[in-house]
Amino acid sequence: MIARLWSAQTTPPQAPVYAEHLRSRVLPELRAVDGYAGAMLLKRETSGEVELTVITLWQSLESIRGFARDDLEAAVVAAEAATVLTRFDDRVRHCDVVVQDDPVDRDGTGDIL
Repeated sequence: MIARLWSAQTTPPQAPVYAEHLRSRVLPELRAVDGYAGAMLLKRETSGEVELTVITLWQSLESIRGFARDDLEAAVVAAEAATVLTRFDDRVRHCDVVVQDDPVDRDGTGDIL
């Protein structure tokens, strides 16, 4: 399993806008890619800014190619998302998942309760 990590910054009012973009636009696209294994959006508030980290899980680097195409480390950021972000990484990081404990999704929404 491979984790793909990407970070961005935004303002507190725009953080929910990005989360909705991820939920309604990006995740349905990712679910259609063979080898996609899940995603998380992490949020950390710091002195007037919000740091967002997106972690997507993949079966292999080859499966990531189905989403990212030839340059596996290039960030894929839609123009719609870029407009709500103040800064974002142009490059992503890939890490091997060594230990994973799946969260319980009690209501089927994908949100952790």
